[in-house]
This record gives sequence, C-alpha cells and structure tokens, in this order.
Amino acid sequence: MAHTVRQKEKLIARIRRIKGQLEGVERALEAEAACAEVLRQIASVRGAVSGLTVEVMEDHLREHVLAAGTDAERRQGGEEMIEVIRTYMK
Repeated sequence: MAHTVRQKEKLIARIRRIKGQLEGVERALEAEAACAEVLRQIASVRGAVSGLTVEVMEDHLREHVLAAGTDAERRQGGEEMIEVIRTYMK
C-alpha cells in the first residue's frame, strides 16, 4: 500500500497518541477513577481509532479506486474496501 508508506510517520504518530490514551484509561482504572471519567476516556479512544480508520479508508479509496490505473485495479480496490467496511461495521 503505497499511500500508507507515504503517510507512515503521520499514521504512526496517531497510533502513538492512541496508545497514550489507552494507557490513560488503564491508569484511571488502576486509580479507581469515577465511571464517568473512565467512560469519557474510552469515548476519546474510540473517536481517535475511528478517525484513524476513516483516514486510512479515504486514502485507500483515493489511491486504489479513484486513481486506479485499470478497471481491474479499480474493481479490486473497491472489493477490498467492501470487505473492510463489512468487518468495520460488525
């Protein structure tokens, strides 16, 4: 996937922020923080993961569907995205 290589540093930085958020949830649980605080932190993690997912999906569509060189490549890129969406929606 060429687009993930081009965006590698940006994507890794997002992953590191998400890891930090997850560690924050872990610390909150260990510290027996209030449920509402833990839930807010979990919601933040979920939003961050969703944002990352959308970004990679968008890049995939742009690279492997919209900018595909052939109809076969476009079809393959579309089928890959359908599979990912089905998995994501479960």
